[in-house]
Amino acid sequence: MALKSWQVIGSVVLITSITVLMQISSETWITSATVSLIMGASALACMASSCILASRWHGIERLFGGLDRVYEAHKWIAIWALIFAVYHFVFKAKLDAWDLAPILELSKYWTRLMRQLSLVALGLIILLALNRKIPYGNWRWLHKFSGPLFLIVILHWLSFESPITLTSPAGIWLALLCSVGVIAALYKMILYPFIAKAGEYKLVAISQGKAAVHLEFEPVRKGFQFKAGQFAFISLKEPGLHEPHPFTIANAPSDTGHIHFVIRALGDYTKKLNEQAKVGMLADIYAPHGNFKRISNAEREIWIGAGVGISPFISWQEDKTIGHFERATLIYCFDPARVFPSVERMQEMTEQSGVDFVANPSGSNAMAETIRQVASEVNPKQIQISFCGPKGLLGKVQELMKENGIPAKNIHYEFFDFR
Repeated sequence: MALKSWQVIGSVVLITSITVLMQISSETWITSATVSLIMGASALACMASSCILASRWHGIERLFGGLDRVYEAHKWIAIWALIFAVYHFVFKAKLDAWDLAPILELSKYWTRLMRQLSLVALGLIILLALNRKIPYGNWRWLHKFSGPLFLIVILHWLSFESPITLTSPAGIWLALLCSVGVIAALYKMILYPFIAKAGEYKLVAISQGKAAVHLEFEPVRKGFQFKAGQFAFISLKEPGLHEPHPFTIANAPSDTGHIHFVIRALGDYTKKLNEQAKVGMLADIYAPHGNFKRISNAEREIWIGAGVGISPFISWQEDKTIGHFERATLIYCFDPARVFPSVERMQEMTEQSGVDFVANPSGSNAMAETIRQVASEVNPKQIQISFCGPKGLLGKVQELMKENGIPAKNIHYEFFDFR
């Protein structure tokens, strides 16, 4: 069972609270100072955990069931870190009854400065991360300051007079988390581009659509192993296109090692990619990531792909591992003014694979009717729905599931909002 955001946040805060309470007299537990001390320690623990989650270590990804879930947890744990830090900053975390001493001796000026800078640092990290008006390239560059700013927060903890010693349970817990957090940050900033690279690829074919493009890459040396439905980060070795961006792989593994992507021009980077991509360009591919896969024991499957969200379902049709395509229905949601791939192309693919195909142009009720029909043919509890598309449509699908008695747990999807 995959970890959830609330489980990580709850565990970190619980362990931090218990270890801090072990260090102080029980007579002082029910005080604002104790709460402030716990909030400050929890903010530091959450920030360290956030750095660990951002490392893209495959072990962490497996625990959460996909990199998208990891980044969702990363975002929420960072938000809670800021909430805890604000409380800690407002309320004094000292009592005369406590034996207070800093772990690292600094002058009063530097101690006060570290306290003020730590809140500003944490606030900047979170606010910059959540500001969606900042272009992705600028946002990603600014987000790299998270590592150095994290060090400022650690310095505040070490220089702050508190009852927590380095050899106490709370001190050992925080030191361990911070150490792993620093290692994770250094790995992500320095080592990741070299260690995580799956290989160098050459762009060999381009197919242009309306505000979308289909790219085909071949390995320069050798390819990498992946599963249908996974995604990769692409970094083209061209000015302005070097930023690694995640895109779903739109084919199943093959003997040639070629990989395909269908990319919609939605943001600054993808618009530039659609306009400037040329055959012969080289790219570094960082992969594979994701855990979006077919439910092998499903009695009935409904696949819903919207726009370029059709990509994983293209790869699933090419993957013969599970087979039983006769039990699957693919609903293709699209805007007729900019549909890509074409409805005809998708219909041709489904005819070859044996998957039932339903076209659902904007304003159509075909999706609702199809879900209603399938739910009347089989036990709704046996229907598994796989979805890839925008959040608004996801909400509509969940409403239709509820109306037709399909359990909420029977929908499978990935988050592609990594900010």
